[in-house]
Amino acid sequence: MIEARHLRVLRSVAVTGSFSAAARELGCTQPAVSQQMRALEQSAGTPLLIRTGREMRLTEAGEALVRHATGILAGLTAAEEEVAAIAGLRAGRVRLVSFPSGSSTLVPTALAELRAAHPGTRVSLVEAEPPRSVEMLRAGDCEVALAFRYPTLPGAVPGTEVAAEAEWDDLAVRPLLGDRLVGVVPEGHRLAGAGTVGFAELESEPWIAGCPRCRRHLVKICESAGFTPRIDFATDDVPAVVGLVAAGLGVAVLPELALESVRMKGTVTVQVEPVVRREVVALTLPDLARVPAVVATLDRLEHAARR
Repeated sequence: MIEARHLRVLRSVAVTGSFSAAARELGCTQPAVSQQMRALEQSAGTPLLIRTGREMRLTEAGEALVRHATGILAGLTAAEEEVAAIAGLRAGRVRLVSFPSGSSTLVPTALAELRAAHPGTRVSLVEAEPPRSVEMLRAGDCEVALAFRYPTLPGAVPGTEVAAEAEWDDLAVRPLLGDRLVGVVPEGHRLAGAGTVGFAELESEPWIAGCPRCRRHLVKICESAGFTPRIDFATDDVPAVVGLVAAGLGVAVLPELALESVRMKGTVTVQVEPVVRREVVALTLPDLARVPAVVATLDRLEHAARR
């Protein structure tokens, strides 16, 4: 009989590549990892790992079992959390992953309200941009992921992007807000006094771009306006983007959410056309969407977004 503890060990070995690294990750000894893997292979009736020196490689059966392990362990976690909450035996735990501008705006308000309402609920936070945050959710490394996506632009080549409606079709999606993009130009720029600026008017400008997903969308929206942007700088750090713009090194477009937590000294924001809004959502696995601590976290994030 395959046990959940053995599946956790197998997944850790698959991720880390060795018994010793898996032992460190799981907080146990290497002989304990080796013993549990032998027990799992006996239960499965077939080898799951090929040992090559100090590293491990999954067999075909091992790969199949690891694929199923994430869903099985997520289902067990959901069951444990829901039963514990109903029985009142222990508080919930939520691991949250968020992109940086969400961490500085939505998350603090949401977690403060969550702590006030449910002081026993433990929440941890790490930062990652999508699609990495979504990959972490699917891998079982978190319970809730804040993510965003951009709309498919008119004229996009079919098959070049995952369809918006299919990107998260295996997940439970809680819509939060539509986050509008605005232009950021230096003070004294020729367009600083303009109320609205078309992307085509920025064709000759050097650009400062953001995260890889934002960068790809910038290129596509500029191409739809008839030009390819000259990207001189690229950084995931929003204050760095604003600083580069303030120094006169280029222009940028940033989500309004990202601008809420930075000083805009030396820059001016302008509305851009066409108007683009990225969709900001909170994601979880369907099996976790009934866990009280997860539901409470999603509710507080939604409330923070409305504010």
